[in-house]
Formats: sequence, C-alpha cells, structure tokens
Amino acid sequence: MKRLFVSLYLLLSLSILGIGWTLDSLWYHNVDDSAAEDAPFLALASLLSEMPEAERARHLAKFEEDKTLPLSLLSASQVALSNNESLSSGRVFTIALDDDKEMRLVRVGEQVLMAGPMEIDPRENLRGLFTLFFYGLLAGVALLWVWPLSRDIRILREATEAFGRAKWDTRIALSKRSQVKSLADTFNEMARHISALIENQQHLTNAVSHEIRTPLARLKFALALLPGYCGKDNDDEKLTQFLADMQLDIKEMEQLLSELLTYASLEAPKEGLKFETSNLSALTRQVAQRLQSLSQVPIELHLPEKDVQVPADPSLIERALQNLITNAIRFAHTRIGIELVRVDNEWHLSVEDDGEGIPLADQGKIFEPFYRVSSSQNGNKGHGLGLAIIKRIMQRHKGKVSLESEPGKTRFTLHMRARS
Repeated sequence: MKRLFVSLYLLLSLSILGIGWTLDSLWYHNVDDSAAEDAPFLALASLLSEMPEAERARHLAKFEEDKTLPLSLLSASQVALSNNESLSSGRVFTIALDDDKEMRLVRVGEQVLMAGPMEIDPRENLRGLFTLFFYGLLAGVALLWVWPLSRDIRILREATEAFGRAKWDTRIALSKRSQVKSLADTFNEMARHISALIENQQHLTNAVSHEIRTPLARLKFALALLPGYCGKDNDDEKLTQFLADMQLDIKEMEQLLSELLTYASLEAPKEGLKFETSNLSALTRQVAQRLQSLSQVPIELHLPEKDVQVPADPSLIERALQNLITNAIRFAHTRIGIELVRVDNEWHLSVEDDGEGIPLADQGKIFEPFYRVSSSQNGNKGHGLGLAIIKRIMQRHKGKVSLESEPGKTRFTLHMRARS
C-alpha cells in the first residue's frame, strides 16, 4: 500500500504542476496582453496632454473615421468614479458596461480622454474556459489512474468472495503494471496453500475412513470368531495362525498411522531451518547394506571416491532413500542400482531398478498422497504415502524428486543442493 500511496501522490502533484504551468504560460503569452492594448491609448493621451486644449479636439477629429474606436474629450468634472477613485495620466481606467462593452478613461490635464463604448475582447471569456479545461484535465489524469485500480480491486473482491464460497481453484491474473499485482500474487499463494491443506485433509479423512476400515473390519470379525478357537478341542496351531493374522492387521494399522503422522509433520515448511552437514555417501552405504538382506536381487552402489557432504536432515534423507530402495526391491527383476553424481550445483542420488516400469498415465500422479499404481507384478500394495512423503522431504530441503520410467527401467532421483 505504500507504493500505492506514493504513486498516487506523485502522479497528482506532478500533474497539477505540469498542467497548471503549461496553461498559465499559454495564457500569459497569448491572452493576457492588456498592457500591450493600453500602450497606444496611453501614447495618444500623452501626445494630447502636450497640446493646448483648443487643438486637442481638432487633432482628435482625425480619428473619427475609425468607428470601432470612438474617442472623445470630456471635462474632468463630468466624470465621477465609484469608491472615490481618481484618474491619473499614466493609468487607464476601464469601465465594464452591461451589454458586453467597455469604456476606457485616462487623464489628459484637466480633461479626460474616453475611448468607447467598444466591444470587449472576446478572448477575455476564454479565461473561464481555460480554468474548466485545466480541472477537466486533472480529472482525466486522476481517472486514468483510479479506474484501473478500481477494476483490479473489484477483481480482488470477487476472487475473495468466490474463495469464501469454497471455490478453492480461484486465482487472480492481473497485468504486471497493476498497482496491486503484489497483493494478487500474495492471494494466489495463500489460495494455493489453503487448497493444498484442504486437499490433504480430504486425503487424510479418506485414508482414515477407508484404509483403516478394512483391517479394523477384519479384526472385529476375528474377535467375533475368537471364542470358537479357544475351546478345548481346537487345534493350537490354527489358534496361533489366527492370532498371527490379527497381529498383522494391527501392524498394518500401526504402519498406516505412522505414515500419516510422518506425512502430516512434513506438511508446512519450516522457515529459516538450518540443516547440519551430513555425510551423504556414508548414509547411502548404511541404508543399502541394511536393506540388502530384504532383497533377493543385488543392490549395486556407484558413489564418488571422496565422501559427499551436504546440508541436510540425515534422518529425513534416510527415510526418503529407504522408501525408494524398498519400492525398487518390490519391482526389480535382476538388479537395483544406486548412483550419486554431481550435476552443476546439485547432488543427484538415484535409485534405479529393471522392473516393468510405471505407466505414462500414472507418472504425473505418482507423487500424490494415497495414489497407488496397479502393478501386475505386486498388485496394489502399500498405502500410497511413500512417494508423497519423499516429495515433502525434498521440499523441506529446497530440492525435488524426479522420475524417469519406461519398460525395463525406472529411476527415481533426489536433487539436493551441494554444500557452498
């Protein structure tokens, strides 16, 4: 708003000064020349004052042919002025008449030289028009500034009202020259963030109502059948297997709740967060060695000879890398490759497998929460939060995660800033 105030103040101030100065100059040089008009009349009066009174009338008769400028000599006693004013020989006194005419008087010794009555100079009426024109220009300049501003504010108001009616996709598009462009950008950023929060809330609600409902229903059903397995004639092996299935359902709910809490904790980026310097090479080796025991295919490491140090939260990077390797283990046929290379001012940590690949239609949605790709190899397992968590972890680190996939090759890459 400070920019708004300064621009309005400067615009109006400079407009008033510029337009006023221009019109005043035009008036002064082209209209207000009364002194030049009075000069011949004063010269004639000066010439007559040097003559005897008897010769003045005879000399003045030479001008009678000019009907546009009637001239006559009167005795000073015949002229009475209002407000006790007196005539002088060096000053022209003008009397305006009612019929757009005027008379001019000047003292000539004991007489008065009178010119008129004669038509008033029509340019005198232009002074009022110039004044109106001046203020009209000011109003026009103000309108040129106020109208776009009013239009943009109306757009802001309508967008706010639409957003208040739960139209979460409402955005404002203004010209780069708009005085409220920064306000519109702030609104769009706010709308984007609120839309993401509401979408996440809906996803979480759907997850709680759908994902937990299935194992919970199985548990309720198992509890209803449990008394039948606890009789004297029941097989202990069947009872043990029955209880183990119940434990699996409980573990599935615990795992889902853990991922939900992790995803929610990464929802809002922390401003001014400073990471410690982490050994990315050592962290990658540790995670790969720990998960090798769960994989039937070898995990190949391709790391730089010198350890790589990056500013990061090691626990979060470990979680992201673990999710990627776990996914690769599910889909890989013969190998899993992990590579760490530097590209410009970034370190790229990639996890690649030779599985069936991700369909092109799913690649744009793969990082959305609770989105799962149907795979002929591993069915539709998981809760669809692993890659969404990775995306938020990389956003927390001011980086990103990318995907390249085709049949026989799928590569996920974590992009992290190199230490400056």
